Amino acid sequence: MPRKKKVRSAELKAKVAIAAIQEQKTVQQLGVLFDVHPTQVQVWKKQLLSGAASLFETRDQAQENAAQQAREAELFEQIGRLNMELDWLKKKSCRPRLRRDAR
Repeated sequence: MPRKKKVRSAELKAKVAIAAIQEQKTVQQLGVLFDVHPTQVQVWKKQLLSGAASLFETRDQAQENAAQQAREAELFEQIGRLNMELDWLKKKSCRPRLRRDAR
């Protein structure tokens, strides 16, 4: 019978990640202390370190980042559409044409 996945609270994840950053105990010790697998401790630590900068962003920076991502998504969509059109035109140009003026 498969085990149920344990759902951890955000507070616990933050507490474990902060403890891992402080490096007063090893990852193994933190895993035993918080009843979490050591690999998960490393994952939460990396998530905290990568997301910490966003805590100090201003709203304007966050809005600029969102606008930039929206522009990029729109451009990627346009690139995909143009590639499809190009492939379609390449297929159409390879067909042999019948000459009507040859009598």
